[in-house]
Amino acid sequence: MAEKKFEKALEELEEIVKKMEEGNVSLEESLKAFEEGIKLSRFCADKLDKAERKVNILLREEDALNVRPFEEKDGGKPEDVA
Repeated sequence: MAEKKFEKALEELEEIVKKMEEGNVSLEESLKAFEEGIKLSRFCADKLDKAERKVNILLREEDALNVRPFEEKDGGKPEDVA
């Protein structure tokens, strides 16, 4: 079975939130949706954490971690970090 993609999980989470905000679900359905939402939220947080760690590893220079924030220029394009 293929691993779930971050984008798909986020989409599913957004649908759950939308459904719950509408308020047209029973308590039992709400609890089930909430449980699924928590699972999806943790999955997404884990994926983001792993991506952040990978970026930090890529930014290492000569065994010293030089973490720099991502900033955009006025034109909306990322600044060079070299």
